[in-house]
Order: sequence, then structure tokens, then C-alpha cells
Amino acid sequence: MQKVSSKVISKDGTIIGFDRFGEGPTVILVDGALEHRAFEGMTQLGELLAQDFTVFHHDRRGRGESTDTKPYAVEREIEDIEAVINVGGGSAFVYGISSGAALAMEATIKIDKIKKLAMYEPPYNDEEEARQAARKYNRKLKELLAEGRLDDALGLFMRLTGMSAEQVDKMHQHPLWPLWKAVTPTLAYDVTVMGEDSSVPLERAASVKVPALIMNGGESYPFMRNTAIVLAKAMPQGEHQILEGQTHDVAPEAIYPVLKEFFLN
Repeated sequence: MQKVSSKVISKDGTIIGFDRFGEGPTVILVDGALEHRAFEGMTQLGELLAQDFTVFHHDRRGRGESTDTKPYAVEREIEDIEAVINVGGGSAFVYGISSGAALAMEATIKIDKIKKLAMYEPPYNDEEEARQAARKYNRKLKELLAEGRLDDALGLFMRLTGMSAEQVDKMHQHPLWPLWKAVTPTLAYDVTVMGEDSSVPLERAASVKVPALIMNGGESYPFMRNTAIVLAKAMPQGEHQILEGQTHDVAPEAIYPVLKEFFLN
């Protein structure tokens, strides 16, 4: 399968790198925190989807081969997605994972070129303890990034995702640590996308007018299921689906047939 790497210039002049592969209706893939084309997960999913679709997988601004333009605003990332959609012919299905799912939802609200929206485990959480933890994380992340302490900021994010201090210390030796560290400043972008306390944006969800599929893994955190259900109910054409046996790190082969059926039917 031929994969073509290219670039497009977004509205504010930011250069967005992307891969294009496959033939068929256009699908845009939106990564979550830290992820970009140098990592395998979304690329493997794209290769599966390319059997039925023309797939675009782009580096979100500030990551991989995409440049960055300050100050950051969610609207700029939405413009990046629209620029990629335009390369793909002017209309598309969109799939996002984790905080990328939240960005995909915001793009769907703003861009009338998106025909269907698929989201996997957007990490919103209405539990008060979780909201307090999110606010604390956001304040500390801002401090660490302002001081240029990227290793500490990356470790802070990993602790937020459930790792112990000991596990984070071991992760410093992981071969991917330098790649994660290079894009750690963009963690602040995901904070902006998610909102200050990461609570479920019901009013925003109600603004999604196209068919939407919100998924969670059967082996993932319980709040992910609750969030997916609430979002699906809030969206006029929302539906919820559980991917049994899956965690937050969903297997490409598990989600591919679900996305194929949703987008083509």
C-alpha cells in the first residue's frame, strides 16, 4: 500500500505534515496527547482503514514535522484539521482518540465539512475528585513548562494517567522518552482542548449535529464508560459502543471494523 507524505499550510501559516494512504471516502485521524506519526498506533489503524478509505494522519501542530505558531488556540488546531480536509476533497469522516477525540468533537462543531464523528475515550470526568486533580495538574504543568522543566512536566502527565513515581522513574530509560519529551510543551494544548477541569462539556456535545459514535474499552477506567454514555446521550445523533477487552490503548484491529461499519453505513 502506497503511503504519500506531504504538507499543507494552515490558515495562520503553520505547516502541517501528514501521511495520505488508501482510496475511498476521506477519513481524518486525530491523535491524543504526545502522539504523532512517529508512533505506531494510529499509523497501524490508518493502514487498516486504507483498505476502504483515503486516510489522512497528520502531526498536530508542535509535533513531528508540523511547525507551531504562538499563541495557541483551539481554533487554530481546528483550522489545521480543515486544511487537511480540504486536501482530501472538502469533506471527511473524523476519528479522534483521548484528548484528540475532544479536539475532533470541537472540529465537528465548527466545520460543516465533517460528515460523521467517531470518538474513543475522550477523558472528560465529572467526578469532583477528578476535577480537582485536573485543576492541580494544569497549574503545575503550566509552572513546569514555564521553567523549561520538560522531564518533570512529562513525568507529571504520566502520573496523571495512573503511573506510580517508581514507574515514571523507569520510563526515563524508555527509548521513546526523547520523542515524548520533544512534544511535551504541547501537553498545554491538550489542557486547553479539554478545559480547565476536564468536566464533560454537555452543551458543546449537544452542538454536534452529525452522526457520532462514542466508544470506550470494556477493560478501561469506569469513568470512561460513564463519560461515553453521557456524551452519546447529549448528542442529537449520538450512539455509544463498548469495545470489549480493550483498554485506553485500543488495539487497531479491534477498532477498525467498528469504524468501518460506522463510517460506511
